[in-house]
Amino acid sequence: MKFLQKDEALCVQCHACEDTCAQAFFKSYDREKSSIKIYDELREKGEVINVCNQCGECIDICPELAIYRAKNGVVMIDKEKCVGCLMCVGFCPTLSMRIHRGFLAPFKCVACGQCAKKCPTKAIEIKSID
Repeated sequence: MKFLQKDEALCVQCHACEDTCAQAFFKSYDREKSSIKIYDELREKGEVINVCNQCGECIDICPELAIYRAKNGVVMIDKEKCVGCLMCVGFCPTLSMRIHRGFLAPFKCVACGQCAKKCPTKAIEIKSID
């Protein structure tokens, strides 16, 4: 299974990961289109980096069966099947499902690792568990 491992203590809140994610998937510099979020205001609580941990708890909640686990273990959303009910967004235990007013379907991290490549402090890294 692929996932992003995070170390909040190393995060300097440069937002390079958000910029990279939005650019990679939406060809946009709009950080609201990023599947990873950096919350500057939560530094004191140690909860700076928010990203899907691929737990899969959203899979069973989807009434359209649009969410599934791929062979590599990553939880994916089939945009063709998604009707935009947003039940997965409300259900996500890590609040990692994203929505944007320009899209019907929610989106989430697919553990592509692009953000980890751009992180100057290695606060996020792509990991695989077999």
